[in-house]
Parts: sequence; C-alpha cells; structure tokens
Amino acid sequence: MRKIFAFFCLLAGLTARPAQAQELNAVVAITLENTTVTDPALITQLQRDVAAFLNTRTWTKQTYRPEERIKLRMFIGLTNAQNGAYQATMRLIATRPVYGTSYETNLLNINDRSFNFLYTPQTPLDFSPSNFVNNLSSLLAFYAYMVIGTDQDTFARLGGTPYYDQARVILQYSASQTNEPDAGWTDASTRNRYWLLNNLTDPQLEAFRTGLYAYYRQGMDVFIEKPAEARTSILAALTGIQKANVVRPSTLFVRAFFDAKADEITNIFRTSDNAEQKQQLITLLTDVDPGNLNKYQAVLRQ
Repeated sequence: MRKIFAFFCLLAGLTARPAQAQELNAVVAITLENTTVTDPALITQLQRDVAAFLNTRTWTKQTYRPEERIKLRMFIGLTNAQNGAYQATMRLIATRPVYGTSYETNLLNINDRSFNFLYTPQTPLDFSPSNFVNNLSSLLAFYAYMVIGTDQDTFARLGGTPYYDQARVILQYSASQTNEPDAGWTDASTRNRYWLLNNLTDPQLEAFRTGLYAYYRQGMDVFIEKPAEARTSILAALTGIQKANVVRPSTLFVRAFFDAKADEITNIFRTSDNAEQKQQLITLLTDVDPGNLNKYQAVLRQ
C-alpha cells in the first residue's frame, strides 16, 4: 500500500522528497489504580508528555502519509507513585487498516505488568538510539519499534527486522544500566518484554513472522475481492503460527496474537461455505489457542 502511494507521488512530478511524517498516531490514557497523588495535574502532564514522545518523533527513514500512521492506544495504570517514582502496568493495542476498506484490524494487544519509571515534569523526555537516557523513554521507544516492526512484517516478508534490531539495542543498553534497574529487560520472567522480543526474532519461530505477512497482506488485504483465497492464506498463516508454537509452546507473542485476533478469525470463517476448511481450522485452533475455543465453535454453527 505504501509503495502504491509512493508511485503516485512520483507520477505527480514531485522532485523534492517530502518531509518525513511521524509513524505513530498514539492515544495515551493514564489512570490511578489503588493509589493517589497530591497533584493530579502531574498525571495530566505525564500523559501529554508520553503522547508527544510517541507522536512527534520520527522513528524510521520511511515516509508515512498522515493516513498511514499506525494507530495505537496505550493505557498506563499507575499502582504506586512516590517522589517521582512510578510503578505501573501498561496495555498497548495497535491497529492496521485493511486495504481498500474502512475496517481496522488489531495488530498487537500487549500487556506489560512491570512498567516502572522515574518522571518529573521539569525533565523533558528524551531518547537516544544508542544510549540509555531514562527508563520511561526506553520503554516507550522499545514499544514504538515493536509496533512499527510488526506493522512492517505485515506489508513485507520479515520487513520488520531493522526495527526489531533497534528494539534489541534499547533492550540491551537498558538492561546494562544501574540507575533504574528493571527486571523486564532481562530473562527474569518468561512473560516480559525481554522474551517478547526474543521469541519474535528467534529464527526457529520465523514461521510466526512470515505468518503475519500471509495473514494480513495475502489474507485481510484481499478479502473483499477474493474471500476464498483470503481464507486460504489466513489458514496457511495460522498453520505456520501453530508450527512455531510447537517449537516453543505458549510464547508471549503467540498469546498476544490470539488475544488480538480471536474474534476476527471467528468472523472471517463463520461465513465460509467450506465445511472441510472450517473443521481444519477448529482442529488447528484447538491445539494452538484452546482458551478461545468457545468463540471458535461459532464457526461450525453457521
């Protein structure tokens, strides 16, 4: 889709490259969860600073048109706030438009239960791609690159690699610093951001990433014009994800994928008249995503 936009720009005779637009269109909501603060305006300022950090920075060398910016919602729940030190949980939901439609499909649905940082409004949020500045900027930049990388994987096979590489640089320098120790940058837990990135970039799990391309670009983007072909591509994508899950069961990213896609997968196949394909789908999903099996059973009832 972005290549098509670029092609028309060339036809229009634009001789100068347009200024690079920001890649992200983030909406940030920060709430208090069983904690209080003496100055509510501080939380409002934090929310503005986080949104500005994500939305006004240029993260890549690509040119994004305003309508191509990746929409994401970030929900930060503060569980403790004392003297500029914050403990929080974070949920991130990113979406991607389906080509030729107004429909937006979920791209990511991630939870970080150890989203901890220091913050004072007097210190502007800054970021360095190669050096630790503070944990909040590292957290936000890490997830920005994870979102961009996943989005790029859906437009080109393994297209997100350079952005995952940058996320790894952030992870490594954040793990090695001692000013704001954060176990989420290490292998301390199997369900943290360290393993989120490592599972996603593990060569043994490459079928998951190639599955993203098949699901979105070869499936969702052609569904309106060629629904039968789209379902075949999506089923092939899910088969690849199932194979990756066999190699490394219940990885964080596979879990995040199905948390984001279970309802959509159900709706895609519910209207199919291919009974054999439906049964194949249910057999596959019973293995890889048993937690959502009740949803998937609706496919067989149509």
